[in-house]
This record gives sequence, structure tokens and C-alpha cells, in this order.
Amino acid sequence: MNVFYSMVTFFSTGGLFMYPILLVFAVGLAIAVERYITLTLITNKNASVWSQIQPMLLNGEFEQAREMTDKDESTISRVLSMGLARQGAVRRREDIEIAMEESMMEIIPQLEKRTPYVALSSNVATLLGLLGTIMGLIQAFTAVANANPAEKADLLSASISVAMNTTAFGLMVAIPLLVTHVVLTAKTGQIVDSLEMASVKTLNVLSSRAKRAIGVEADSSSSTEVPALT
Repeated sequence: MNVFYSMVTFFSTGGLFMYPILLVFAVGLAIAVERYITLTLITNKNASVWSQIQPMLLNGEFEQAREMTDKDESTISRVLSMGLARQGAVRRREDIEIAMEESMMEIIPQLEKRTPYVALSSNVATLLGLLGTIMGLIQAFTAVANANPAEKADLLSASISVAMNTTAFGLMVAIPLLVTHVVLTAKTGQIVDSLEMASVKTLNVLSSRAKRAIGVEADSSSSTEVPALT
């Protein structure tokens, strides 16, 4: 209970700037929680889908893989479906690669959505804390200027102590939000890396199959060639 009362006293003596800092913390925390849950679900879903699609690709079951990615809404399915849709229709590796890169360009902004606001909340909380301290110091020196000389030292020290509460609270809010932003950024980067890994592996499988098909066609055409008359 003593800790609770200490926190309440610390907040109440900080002044009006404690409330906007608290509001910034609430907004930043809500965004961070939403982003973390969303990115975690995307990571788990992608891992599950890739574990099913990879054996199909290795076995050459492209039609089954295509049907699965078309029906699924995960990010990895959206990337791979662009490449699988062009499998067999085009020969060039570059065409399939460009198609999957186009899908990646649409997905990455969705993964990074709202994450920068967590860092923004951290910076705003710090600045609000400093602003609250500056305003508190201005009020403190104004009050001390008209006070009894014998009480000036005590009044000034008490006022500065109260003014510093906003800076302390701003930093208490900013540091966790900044760490959370780093975690979210790293988590987003891991998802992007996994999508790129899956697209490259898929592209290699499709390219190797295409080369085999071209080789088979070349062998069959040469074997059926009519020998020239001598």
C-alpha cells in the first residue's frame, strides 16, 4: 500500500502536465499491444502455412500449392500465390520474381503500420516532461520572487522537486515505449526476412522445374527429328 500511495502522491504533485503524459502512454501502449498481437499471429500463421506448402513445392505439386495459397489470406500465401500463378505461364525467372516483389511491396507497409507511432509517443512523452518541468520552474521562481527571504530557499527547493516530477514521469513512460518500438521493429523485420526466404526458395524450385521441362522438350524434339537423306 505504501508503494501505491507513493505513486499517487508522485503523480498528484507533478502538476497538469502529468495528465497529457499519461494519455500519451495510454495511446502508445494500446498501439504497441495491438501491433505485438498482430505480428505474433502473422508469424505463427506464416510458419504454419509454409510448413504445408514447402513439401508440395519440393514434390512438384504446384497445382495443390496454388489452390492452397489462393484460399488462404496469410501474408506468405499472398506472396507465393503471385509466383505460383505465373508458374507454367512464363519461362523467365525474372517475371516470377518481379511478381512476388510486387506483392511484398504491398505487404511490408501493412506490417509496419502504426509502429512508428510508438516511437513518436516515446518522444512526445519526453518532451512533455521537459516542458512541464520548465513551466514548473517558471512558476517556482515567480513565487519565490515575492516570498519572504527567509523562506525562499525552502520554497525554491520544494518547487523544483515538484517540477522535476514531470521529467521523471516522462522518462518513465518514454523508455518502455522506446524499447517496445525496437521489439516491434525487430519482429517486423523477422517477418519480412521469412517472406523473402520463402519467396527465394519457391523461386528456385520453380526455376529448376522450368529448366527440367525445357530439357525434356529439347530431348523429345531431337529424338523425333527426321534424318536427312544422303
